[in-house]
Amino acid sequence: MKARVVFMALAVWLLAAGVSHAERLAVTAPKANVRGGPGAEHVVIWQAEQYYPVKAIERKGPWCLFEDYEGDRGWLHQSLLGKIETVVTVKDASNLRAGPATTHPVVLVVDAGVPFKVLERQGAWLRVQHGDGEIAWIAKSLVW
Repeated sequence: MKARVVFMALAVWLLAAGVSHAERLAVTAPKANVRGGPGAEHVVIWQAEQYYPVKAIERKGPWCLFEDYEGDRGWLHQSLLGKIETVVTVKDASNLRAGPATTHPVVLVVDAGVPFKVLERQGAWLRVQHGDGEIAWIAKSLVW
């Protein structure tokens, strides 16, 4: 009985440790084919843009199983991923502004799922850059 309790506690601890150590990565290529399995022979299920953030949850050789902000999963080759601080919008009609406050003019409005590289942090605001080069500020509450 005691061995079973110790085993169950160890299993719970290992599971929690694995989840808490999920590595956050980002797509580094302009477009990356997300595949249904760990290999080029697997079907492309969608494409991810540059700076798209993901959480690595498993590795098989050079392939990485990831989960995104919506809980969707897919496989990317490790050559398409890097340790870049990025975010993705989680709400439709997210305002990007000329400065780090709502008093600054809106320069761009985007839907959910648009990725950005983080350039700077200022309080509740992030200065971000899109893959096409556009730079603006966005509230942290609008991103993952």
